[in-house]
Amino acid sequence: VPERTLADGTVRLAVDLDAVRAAAAALLARGAEALAIVFVNAYANPANERAAFEAARAVWPNAHIAHSAQVLPEIREFERTSTTTLNAYLQPVVASYLGKLDEALAAGGFAGSFHIVQSNGGVMSTATARRLPVRTALSGPAAGVIAAAAIAGAAGHADIVTADLGGTSFDVSLVAGGKAALAAQTVIDFGLVVRTPMIEITTIGAGGGSIAHVDAGGLIAVGPESAGSRPGPVAYGQGNTRPTLTDANLVLGRINADRPIGGKLARLDVEAARAALDAAIGAPLGLTPEAAAEAVVRVANAKMAGAIRLVSIERGHDPTRFTAVPFGGGGALHVGALIRDVGLKGALVPRYPGITSALGCIIADVRHDQVATLNRMLDGLDAAALDARMVAAGGEARAVVAGSGLAMDRIDVAYELDMHYAGQTHTVPVPLPVTLAGGTTGISEAIVRAAFESAYAAAFSRLLPGIPVRIVNLRTAAIGRRPPFDLGALAPDPAATMAAAARGTRPVWFDGAWHEATIWDRLALPVDAMVAGPAILEQADATIVIDPGLAGRVDAFGNLIVERQA
Repeated sequence: VPERTLADGTVRLAVDLDAVRAAAAALLARGAEALAIVFVNAYANPANERAAFEAARAVWPNAHIAHSAQVLPEIREFERTSTTTLNAYLQPVVASYLGKLDEALAAGGFAGSFHIVQSNGGVMSTATARRLPVRTALSGPAAGVIAAAAIAGAAGHADIVTADLGGTSFDVSLVAGGKAALAAQTVIDFGLVVRTPMIEITTIGAGGGSIAHVDAGGLIAVGPESAGSRPGPVAYGQGNTRPTLTDANLVLGRINADRPIGGKLARLDVEAARAALDAAIGAPLGLTPEAAAEAVVRVANAKMAGAIRLVSIERGHDPTRFTAVPFGGGGALHVGALIRDVGLKGALVPRYPGITSALGCIIADVRHDQVATLNRMLDGLDAAALDARMVAAGGEARAVVAGSGLAMDRIDVAYELDMHYAGQTHTVPVPLPVTLAGGTTGISEAIVRAAFESAYAAAFSRLLPGIPVRIVNLRTAAIGRRPPFDLGALAPDPAATMAAAARGTRPVWFDGAWHEATIWDRLALPVDAMVAGPAILEQADATIVIDPGLAGRVDAFGNLIVERQA
């Protein structure tokens, strides 16, 4: 539609509202369900975009309509367009789902309110989720990271690598000093850029349902194709004939065929899994079914180790300082390999690995992030004008959090600038050591410069003296601190004993041979219980494998601390 706003915010051509209404009508006639409005320089002045939004909203038959200044009022038109478009694509689906869930809860007599986890690790109201559904991308794994960080922090482990192994993927995130790393943007399927704060999570196709096969080069590959939940692994007996990582763990005796997790299936078909591994892996490569199964597990472990190296070693972190926190239904099956292959300090297996992400929904703070492009030089900074922008932004973000309807102890406001040296393309995130109090942030040019030099030196180990510095974006986060969750409630029963937790032994395959492993009811183990490998710990939502040479200890919160034996 005809309009033009210049990069400095000057409106050169007011938007043609008749053209907007005609475009909206044409889109409706073609079956469009949602509308995204993006003008090239709306970040500098959203007046034309807002006018178009109001004109379109008058003729649009539903609430699935948004403009880029609402979703991402930030420079770089491609990222802003991609994010706004994806938000529009999600609006009808998410709104329909939340509407049905609202109705079902009301019909069931639920008198409270429910909230949605965001990809930044916070929670938001359903009203915000309907308006900005793009902020829910990867929110499930993010909730798991939040819970893992809280659980590990309470147990005295500030540096962790989370390892979420589900049915189709393996999600890894690094938490240093108790804080999860946030990325300003990520790229999802088909190259779609999503520019919204997200906990940094690396995902690979190596889940329990990942299919193992011999590739054209004669090498074993695991994933990324997955059997999913239906038909699932061969052992589920639902029609799949291609072996998966779960089938391999079952054939090696690491999963108890008579006690499958989840409670849906009465028994897993070990012989069918064994036959599938023999046909797909063993026969082509001249391996026994057990050797084929172990090879599949080792290939999967190597992929997982590679993902952990990507978020640790390749980003300058020493893995020997970090503890793995495996969760999801299958994470704890591979705890030994994570320790051995990457050189991690050890592992902490949460009390209930299979529901760690759900626990994160309870623990997560309420959070609202917003961004605005400033595009000004640091030299000669108008600190009073910047302070006014920060105060206004902090008030807006705080109001969104305060209106969420959740109990909170307090609301904190945090600020960050995207900055770079003149001539550079990419920015460095610069946390500001100020907060909103008494109607001001107390910001100054000296504070901003010191914060930038600290952040730049931490990222690149050097500064570039004499080169001017530019401030690109202001990021504001309001965080409603939830009342603390008492993780002590998960502690083992004081009356628990080792004798009551013992479940005998069974053969389990490790390193090319069968070993007699002790079997334990994990939740029946007492505090300070020591279990030496080889051992299998079973519970309703997960199975934990302790390899030979490792030992597990139950801490005061019921976590299992797995370390190398002395």
